[in-house]
Amino acid sequence: MKALIAMSGGVDSSVAAYLAKKAGLECIGCTMRLFRNEDVGISHVKTCCSLDDVEDAQSVAHKIGIPYYVFNFSDGFREKVIEKFVRSYESGATPNPCIDCNRYMKFDKLYERAKILGCEYIVTGHYARIEKQDGKYVLKKALDETKDQSYVLYSLTQEQLEHALFPLGNMSKSDARRIAEENGFINADKPDSQDICFVPNGKYAEFLEYYTGKSYSAGRFIYSDGTVLGEHKGIVRYTVGQHKGLGISSEEPLYVKAINAEDNTVTLCKERELYSKDVFVNNFNWISSEAPQSEIRCVAKIRYRQKEQWATVMPINETAVKIVFDKPQRVVTPGQAAVLYSDDTVLGGGTISKFDT
Repeated sequence: MKALIAMSGGVDSSVAAYLAKKAGLECIGCTMRLFRNEDVGISHVKTCCSLDDVEDAQSVAHKIGIPYYVFNFSDGFREKVIEKFVRSYESGATPNPCIDCNRYMKFDKLYERAKILGCEYIVTGHYARIEKQDGKYVLKKALDETKDQSYVLYSLTQEQLEHALFPLGNMSKSDARRIAEENGFINADKPDSQDICFVPNGKYAEFLEYYTGKSYSAGRFIYSDGTVLGEHKGIVRYTVGQHKGLGISSEEPLYVKAINAEDNTVTLCKERELYSKDVFVNNFNWISSEAPQSEIRCVAKIRYRQKEQWATVMPINETAVKIVFDKPQRVVTPGQAAVLYSDDTVLGGGTISKFDT
């Protein structure tokens, strides 16, 4: 059986490639070229899938004896990830482009390329597990919950799960590094990537202005009761829950509660007003491919590193749900993902659209 290995140049995908080859698969290594540095205003900076990463991936592919290619997916990445990132910020939401990259690039564009090459599987270095139960594929947390990445994989379909392999799901990061060191991989000690690849300095507003050529206009800071507090510097410079950099003096600390693109306002509130119980989620993907017919009890998380919280979930239709948490959750952020779990199994997830306090 043939497998296409997504190799980012990091240690995890390199070890995944090694394990796939060791398991007897006929492997092809590849790196996705997602953007040109000059297109996003980056010069001479190391980012995910940079030239240095390509060289590291190529070195590992050569060492384990598999062919290696670089695929240019920059057009698809610009359309599906960067443009969505821009639209989200301009609409007052806070996007998660890494989830979109997994959805549209690794398990869509790359999966289509794998089929063209006659590969039955896509192999990645994600820390998650896939099992088949009662005729259905299920996505489960990694055994090492400190590295678990199931949260960013909630969009996978039954077909994609059937043709995906996650060799690292049963091991720890230290196991992966040990395997890399034992095999002399050039990236055995390479640190994990932390930033969004096309905004490596974390300055989202600067990126948006460079990419779009726009200057985002100032508007009003308002309190939750409608009182005007001052002037903001453009809604793309703020996210829900933000406290620093507001430039508003107050006896009690103020936080961003909501961002309204239509009237160009940023609503501020006191910390106790940041908590919400009811969360509406759209573009919801049920891993089983079937939405439940009635409300269910499960745990949910609204941030990558958050501990799961008990909630009641009420399906609105096939692709939308309302989540009612048992306890109010702090800083529910439109644009971020809400993911449901039953024990260590992912039930599904979607994009937070709004919330009620």
